[in-house]
Amino acid sequence: MDLTSILTIIGFILLIVLTIKVYGRFNKKESDFNPIRFMARVAVFGAISTILYVVPIFNIKLPIFPSFLSIHFDEVPAFICGYAYGPVAAIAVLLVKTFIKLPFTSTLTVGEWTDLILSSVFVVTSCLIYKKHRTLKGAVVGFLISSAVQIVVAMFLNVYVMIPFYSNVMGYPISALLSMMQKAIPAISDIQWSYALLCVLPFNALKDFVVFIFVFLIYRSLHVVLRFKKS
Repeated sequence: MDLTSILTIIGFILLIVLTIKVYGRFNKKESDFNPIRFMARVAVFGAISTILYVVPIFNIKLPIFPSFLSIHFDEVPAFICGYAYGPVAAIAVLLVKTFIKLPFTSTLTVGEWTDLILSSVFVVTSCLIYKKHRTLKGAVVGFLISSAVQIVVAMFLNVYVMIPFYSNVMGYPISALLSMMQKAIPAISDIQWSYALLCVLPFNALKDFVVFIFVFLIYRSLHVVLRFKKS
């Protein structure tokens, strides 16, 4: 085991401990908080999220988008856990799948951290709104707002972080990146805002919609079982 893997495991453990303490501190009824139960929930949903994130078969590429973009469903378990147990549990699930994936990164961890930011914006924002309004309307409004915020963040991250990273650090020529984009969407004229508007925006809107449909169908079937109050 190399140093990176060791540091990743240590960091993961510290973040889980910190998350548990924060969860317990802000839980209004401290007697209801059970660290072991919380960790078990996060572990289960985190494991499912990791499988959906890491295993290639669960990543779907569409010919209408560049080949480096794929729809994955690792946010679904985080959503379900967040809707049932709160936004802190949701972000803990996202941290689990991110830290497990880090040692196997092919992007110097930049891709994983970017995914974490975008997933956190999407999932946590929606869970916070749903926590205040536990109705179908609340879920839909939360989805629309969180999706809009995530899309904006995704566009800025792609223009100012991801594309410069692949070009300047990973060594991909701008012409090669543009060619990959235009192969799927010929109307793209540059690797910045033309790409963001014509590709990043519709891709994330479609991905978010698909994720929400799965979340809605699964959580609607399981919410009574998931939202128990006693061990």
